Amino acid sequence: VQLQASGGGLVQAGASLRLSCAASGRTFSNNAMGWFRQAPGKEREFVATMSWNGGNTVYADSVKGRFTISRDNAKNTVYLQMNNLKPEDTAVYYCAAARGSFRTTVQDTYHYWGLGTQVTVSS
Repeated sequence: VQLQASGGGLVQAGASLRLSCAASGRTFSNNAMGWFRQAPGKEREFVATMSWNGGNTVYADSVKGRFTISRDNAKNTVYLQMNNLKPEDTAVYYCAAARGSFRTTVQDTYHYWGLGTQVTVSS
């Protein structure tokens, strides 16, 4: 089972990026999915989550209104659209699959993690 995040890069403040997370080895269509991030010297933090059916989304306050999580269960893929990026968004972004179907912000409830993709936002 593998979650592969992609789409990161180096952008200027105000730009947009779309992260993708493709799952292989099993389907996660019945699982809640989430995005987390870890900035240098900081602990990994919650960014966004979505229930198995694409509803019940939750966002961290720091990204609310700028980031959008979505999923395509037919493609076994989850996305994170990031608009109006800020330097403080710089981090390694991880996607994860939860044990359950309902959206969750708690890291311990996720049991599959991707390797992460680097997002760097310059000022």
